[in-house]
Amino acid sequence: MHELSMAQGIINAVIETAENNNATEVTEIGIEIGRLAMINPEQLKFMLGVLVENTIVEDAVIKIEEIPVEIECPDCGFKGEADLDDKDHYAPVVECPKCENKRISILNGKDCIVKNIVIEKPDD
Repeated sequence: MHELSMAQGIINAVIETAENNNATEVTEIGIEIGRLAMINPEQLKFMLGVLVENTIVEDAVIKIEEIPVEIECPDCGFKGEADLDDKDHYAPVVECPKCENKRISILNGKDCIVKNIVIEKPDD
């Protein structure tokens, strides 16, 4: 389960960041998942929900945003969002929507990023 190891890494990073900032609670986590990251957002959210039990992240709202694939085509010069063809393939196939070239540069949509963490700190 790829999502389990990814969820564990996210929770570890969030807890470490929260503790380094003297947080008493994490109230929100924002995560961006690229369409090419090969991570199922629903499964990731479920795994995160299990892993946060009995931690300072337990009551946090987890917001997951899917990021589209952005490409640049060296043949026709297209730069922008591309559709994925993942129905009949083991891995998604990305091609230029303008000229159908498959030798493209992927600019965005491969990463899984913790975009933001909202914490509560004790009153000083």
